[in-house]
Amino acid sequence: MRVGHPLVASAIVFIASFCTLVIELIAGRILAPWLGVSLYTWTSIIGVCLAGISAGNYAGGLIADRAPGTRTLSVLFLVSGALSLAILPLVEWVIGTQLGRDWPLMLRILADTTVVFFLPTFMLGTISPVVIKLSLADLSRAGSVVGRIYAVSTVGAIAGTFATGFVLIDLMGTRAIVWAVAAVLFAAGLAVGRAWRSVPGLGAAGLALALLGGAYVARDEFAPPCIEESNYYCIQVLEQEIDGFAVKSLALDHLVHSYVAMNDPTFIGYGYERVYQELTDFQIRERGAFRTLAIGAGGYTFPRYLTAAYPQATVDVVEIDPAVTAVAREHLGLPDDPRLTTYNRDARLWFIEERPAERYDIVYGDAFNDVAIPFHLTTLEFDRMVRRSLRPDGIFMANIIDDYGRGEFLRASVRTMSEVFDHVHVFALGPLWEAGGPGTYVVVASAAPIDIEAFLRFDGPWTTPEKSSAVLPAQEMRRFLDAGRRIVLTDDHVPVDNLIAPLFDVRASRGQ
Repeated sequence: MRVGHPLVASAIVFIASFCTLVIELIAGRILAPWLGVSLYTWTSIIGVCLAGISAGNYAGGLIADRAPGTRTLSVLFLVSGALSLAILPLVEWVIGTQLGRDWPLMLRILADTTVVFFLPTFMLGTISPVVIKLSLADLSRAGSVVGRIYAVSTVGAIAGTFATGFVLIDLMGTRAIVWAVAAVLFAAGLAVGRAWRSVPGLGAAGLALALLGGAYVARDEFAPPCIEESNYYCIQVLEQEIDGFAVKSLALDHLVHSYVAMNDPTFIGYGYERVYQELTDFQIRERGAFRTLAIGAGGYTFPRYLTAAYPQATVDVVEIDPAVTAVAREHLGLPDDPRLTTYNRDARLWFIEERPAERYDIVYGDAFNDVAIPFHLTTLEFDRMVRRSLRPDGIFMANIIDDYGRGEFLRASVRTMSEVFDHVHVFALGPLWEAGGPGTYVVVASAAPIDIEAFLRFDGPWTTPEKSSAVLPAQEMRRFLDAGRRIVLTDDHVPVDNLIAPLFDVRASRGQ
C-alpha cells in the first residue's frame, strides 16, 4: 500500500478524522449518566478534544520528521485503537474513584473528561502530519497536497459528526460505537502496515484481535447503567421504598426524575409535586372540565395523578424523548388514556408549531434537573409563549432547583417571569428559605392575582388547610430579589449553567 498515493492518503486521514469526531460526540453520552449534560460538560469535551488534536498534530510533526514510513503510521493507528478501547475502563475508574470530588464543578468535569478522552484524540491527531510527510514527493506542490489532506480530514470530521448524531448512537449505543471505532482503527493500522507480510505484523494483528475479543467478553462489565440508551438520555428504572410504598423510580442520566407507585396513580413522591397538587386543587376548585399542559414528563407521575384524581381533566404532555414515553408505558404502568396526550417534541418547538392560545388552565414546568437545564425553556421569550397558551386566569408553575442563599438561578427565574406575568410567587414544601442550602422551589406565575390567604385556608378533595406548601412572604421576596444580580434571562443572555454552579460547589456546601 503506497501511502503517498492521493486516494490512499485521503482515505487514511478521512478514517482518522471520522473516528476522532465519533469519539468526541459519544463523549457526552458516555459521561452523562454520572456528570449530566450541561454547558460545562460540552465545553470540557470540546476543549479537551481540541487540545488532544492540537498536541497530537504537533507530536505527529516531530514523528514525521524523525521516522516517516508506513510502519510508523501503522503503529499510530494501532495505538489509537488501543487507547479508544481504554475509554471504557477509564470511565469506570474515574467514576469509581470519584476523581476530584471535592473540586469545583467545572474543574471536576474538566479533569474527568481529560483523563478519559485526551489520549485517544491526541494519538489520532498524530496521523495527519505523518500522512502529509509521506505524500510530499514534490515540494513545488506542497500547498496543494497539504490543502487536500486538510480538506479531506475536515470532510471526515463532518461525516463522523453526522453519522454519530443522526445514525450510530440510535443504531448501536455508545459502548458498541467504542468497539467499532477501535476495530476500524486496528483494521486501518494492519492494512497500512501490511501485517500479513511479516511475523511482527501477524503478532500485531493477533494482539488487536485479542484486545477486541477481551473487550467484547467483558462488555457487561463496561455496560452503561441503562435499560434504554436513547438519543437524549441513559434511562434507568430502579425499585425502592418511599414512605412505606414500593415504588419504581425513573432516572434520566444521573438524576432520578420520578417515583411511581404502580398500584396507586395518586401517589406523589417528590415534594414539589405536592406543591403542584395543592395549587392544582385550589386552582380548579370552581371549575368543571379543565385542561393542563406538562412540559417534561419524567415517569408521568403527575400527569397520571391528574387523570386519576380528576375525571374531568384533559392532560397534554410535551416530552422531547419518545424513549422516555415508551419506558413509562412498558415499565412504569402508564396506561392508554384518551384524556392524556403526549407530544414527543422539544417544548419550545412545540409552542412555535402549535401556537396554543388561551388553551390551558394550568401549565406545569418540569423539564429542569440540577446541572442539566434546557436553557431555552428558561427565557423571557419562552415565558411569553407560555403566557399566550394560558387562559386569562390560568397559572404557570415551574420547579427550580437552587441554593436560596448562594445560587442565582431562582432569583433570575423570578425576575424573568415577572417581566411577563403580573403576579409571581415562590412556593416550597415548607419554608426552605429559612433552612439554607439547596432545595427545590416552585415559581408560580399568573396574569390574574392568586388569593394566597384563601389558598392557605382551602380545604379541597385532595388537600387540607394543613398545607405542605409554604409561600415566600412578599417582604422576603423583595429582599431576596434586591440581594443578588439583576439578571433577566433572554435568548441572547441565558447563563443558567453559571447561575446554578454554586449548587454543586462541594467545598462551599460543607462550609469550608
